Amino acid sequence: MRINLILADDHPVLIAGVKHELSLVHTLNVVGTARDSTEIVDFLSRVPCDILITDYAMPGGEYGDGMAMLSFLRRRHPDIKIVVFTTIDNMAIAAEMRRIGIHSVLNKTKDIGHLITAIHAVHAGATYFSPSMSRHVEAGKPMQFLTKCLSDLSSRETEVVRLYVAGTTINEIAAQLNRTKQTVSAQKKAAMRKLGIERDADLFRFAFESGFADSVNQVESTPEKALPR
Repeated sequence: MRINLILADDHPVLIAGVKHELSLVHTLNVVGTARDSTEIVDFLSRVPCDILITDYAMPGGEYGDGMAMLSFLRRRHPDIKIVVFTTIDNMAIAAEMRRIGIHSVLNKTKDIGHLITAIHAVHAGATYFSPSMSRHVEAGKPMQFLTKCLSDLSSRETEVVRLYVAGTTINEIAAQLNRTKQTVSAQKKAAMRKLGIERDADLFRFAFESGFADSVNQVESTPEKALPR
């Protein structure tokens, strides 16, 4: 099943860059792009959408921008999951967005891999805020939890999980690792069993809440590929 997305930003170059990167992931489908809140509301009223990815500061629309726009969208479309992709790195604003029900806040200067993995996590029911916006979390605790939970996995099982939570399909993993689809599927199931996880949604949730998804992006973002602001 593909995840239907709407991208909203008032910078056409950024929209083009993000759309291109997301088009390379077979599980994602960009169904529309918007330049302001007017176009966002228009798209959401006409096009089936799972997740809205939007900038925070996007003036000029009929429904405003920033917190006013996000609050309106949460009331008007309560079933749509929202990822805010922004250059704003303010804990107070992030906390308010969390309070009104925004599912993810990411800094757009970071590697695009963060966004791809966050989309899958949000779709699975998890929430994710950039590490710099989550300083209230005790330092080191996610990594300690990650080390404990992953200690029973084989290197091949860890590799399969790492690729899967980054948005790679089972068929793609099999081709990339030169294994059969059945082998990859069995290694994924074995890893989930060892982690005490039964559903894919819970695997994505675990990846974010444990810090594993963030460690994936740190490995794959060297050198870091930042998008234009």
